[in-house]
Amino acid sequence: AWVVVAGLCWAGGMGRPLPLRTRNGIDVAKRGPKFSSRGLNLRRMTVFSAPAREIIQMKSAEDVSVYLDYAATFPVRDSVLDAMESYYEKDNANVHRGAHELAARATTGYENSRSKIATLINAEDSTEIVYTSGATEAINLVAATWGDANIEEGDEIILSVQEHHSNIVPWQQLARIKGAKLKYIGLNDEGQYDIQQLSKAITNRTKLVCVSHASNVLGILNPVEEVEEIVHASKALLLVDASQTLARCKVDVQKIGCDFLVGSGHKMGGPRQIGFLWGKYRILSSMPPWLSGGEMIDEVFLERSTYAPPPGRFEPGTPAIAEAIGIGAAVDEIITRGTMNVQEKEMELGKALYQYLSDIDGIRILGGENNRLALASFVHSDIPSQEIKSRLDERGYAISAGCHNAQPLHQYFGIDRTDGSVRVSFCSDNSREDLHDFVSVLRHCIH
Repeated sequence: AWVVVAGLCWAGGMGRPLPLRTRNGIDVAKRGPKFSSRGLNLRRMTVFSAPAREIIQMKSAEDVSVYLDYAATFPVRDSVLDAMESYYEKDNANVHRGAHELAARATTGYENSRSKIATLINAEDSTEIVYTSGATEAINLVAATWGDANIEEGDEIILSVQEHHSNIVPWQQLARIKGAKLKYIGLNDEGQYDIQQLSKAITNRTKLVCVSHASNVLGILNPVEEVEEIVHASKALLLVDASQTLARCKVDVQKIGCDFLVGSGHKMGGPRQIGFLWGKYRILSSMPPWLSGGEMIDEVFLERSTYAPPPGRFEPGTPAIAEAIGIGAAVDEIITRGTMNVQEKEMELGKALYQYLSDIDGIRILGGENNRLALASFVHSDIPSQEIKSRLDERGYAISAGCHNAQPLHQYFGIDRTDGSVRVSFCSDNSREDLHDFVSVLRHCIH
């Protein structure tokens, strides 16, 4: 587990100490969130390995923060910081336009990261990977281009009640503009995505189905391959939000069979403000540009312009080069760890976490028991979620409480959206003993 003690940051499985980095007299750790391993503005931060429970024994709760909020964001890996710093120190140039050595090296690094993402998700070619600022922008890109060109009045878009707001609001806006209809798939009696409801809801007017690979609240792997069979049998398209799964399990677009897939770098151990859209190339090629300017063009005349093929068509202006290189380094880490190995550990922890929480009187876990990653959200029958969060925070545990950008899901469960649920999220670096430690503290907080 990641632990912050008196201004120092420990990261399970992170390796060597990360020295204080200065450049031109500027402390890199003071620059802001994207160089912070907790997404906070921690100063003079050192990263190295140490078991969370040993740190807890060494320091009081006031000095310790045990990070269990991986569903919100993953800490940034050493190798990511190294790759980004190397770009700024050695290859600081724009991409795709300079004829000098610096520009060539920058372009190589930028495009190599695109290829790494393609390898991670088993895309047919790196030209199917479009850099975005994150999954939110990727979804908005699809809505504003493919959606604008293909959704007509009376058409249907099917979502699920468990989606993040970023996979609901863009489609609400598109439906309002186009006069389209939104439908929502709920959960079955086992607390899983209701595949039977989808079979009944889909019609010949359905143009698009959107579903998360795993909800950031439930942490349950959705049956995306079964969803794909139903969707394509009706000649609709399928968009999968893989933000919660890219660092937690195997994500294979060929096996899933979807048409679009989106992800965010900061949930992969990479930097903020970088993510991607994957789309089948024939579909991307049919989509018009979204934002316009330099880089996304083929030729420009006074009267008109022609546009570059994908992915350049959707990447106008100077891109987030260092961040793109950083996400490539994060992908290297994921591939090195082995996605199937990580998934096996995640599922083991998820099952244990559900069982531990189920044994606590008064706790109601959201969603079913099966196919869980190492996260869970819950409410207590007597104690508000915000109060539980405060008590855990006082004891040094960094978890989330609220609606987690999923207000419709909490409303579906009949939970007050002003209070929401408590969410604890581990990662594959944690052990069952870490889970046990957390549950012991949780019991103390609520009894």
